[in-house]
Amino acid sequence: MAQRKATVERNTLETQITVTVNLDGSGQTQFDTGVPFLEHMLDQIARHGMVDLAVKAVGDLHIDDHHTVEDIGITLGQAVAKAVGDKKGIVRYGHAYVPLDEALSRVVIDFSGRPGLEYHIPFTRAAVGGFDVDLFLEFFQGFVNHALVTLHIDNLRGDNSHHQAETVFKAFGRALRMALSEDPRMAGVTPSTKGVL
Repeated sequence: MAQRKATVERNTLETQITVTVNLDGSGQTQFDTGVPFLEHMLDQIARHGMVDLAVKAVGDLHIDDHHTVEDIGITLGQAVAKAVGDKKGIVRYGHAYVPLDEALSRVVIDFSGRPGLEYHIPFTRAAVGGFDVDLFLEFFQGFVNHALVTLHIDNLRGDNSHHQAETVFKAFGRALRMALSEDPRMAGVTPSTKGVL
């Protein structure tokens, strides 16, 4: 399978985002977003998903982080969709359970060609280090809508919001890695009875 890479730019009156992704990378990252806690979470995706990820964002952070976080999710989704291409030969489905101390999360993903999100994270605090945890829903909804995946996210337990978030992003990275891996038995074949995804 050839290396799957893509760069996508998204420019609006609220944000200017550039995302570069290499789905066959080694977990290398480069971030410049102005949102440190989101960068910490994006680092989890890259390192546990074994994808190279660069994100540059200029947004209206003087208002709040909402537009920047949502638009990064959208642009990342677009970049992943572009990089994965026709999906021939991929496993398609991925899942992972990841613990961090008292917290445990499960993420399941399907490169179905249909956007769908089930998101269940009962955060114990509204913010982590000044970051509004409500924005994680906006990030994942943006990703799902533009990557055209079905994504189930469940934080099964946790008392520390930082741990809850980190287990979700680590599990997301691991699930992504599994779903996008090559299945040698499916070489050149679309993993669907429809013949298209």
